[in-house]
Amino acid sequence: MSQTGPSESVKIVDDRAAGRLLAVEDGAVAGFIAYFVLSEAPHALVAVHTVVEPGHEGRGIAGNLVKTFYGIAAEEGVPVVPLCPYAASWAAKHPEQAPEAPAGVVAAAKAQLAADSDLW
Repeated sequence: MSQTGPSESVKIVDDRAAGRLLAVEDGAVAGFIAYFVLSEAPHALVAVHTVVEPGHEGRGIAGNLVKTFYGIAAEEGVPVVPLCPYAASWAAKHPEQAPEAPAGVVAAAKAQLAADSDLW
């Protein structure tokens, strides 16, 4: 018997307008990354917070979200700024999938986050 992993039972949905990358299982949100798009060029996707809802922990959902987030950024040709501690930790463990953003982009992302508390 094979076990169903998060990639088989959980769908990842990018709700760019709401700044959420959602992990949806059986019609309910199991977890998400709160993010924003850096307004200054070069644009970047900035991960602010990763959440896995109670009862869904320990199944790889957060890691799957971060991996997908980096994949979306790669497809769009933009860097990821992992301001979320979980995303930063994941990136450090998976450097081949999570290239480091340039220092100037990281500084711009931190400045935009500091200037707009609604991004949280």
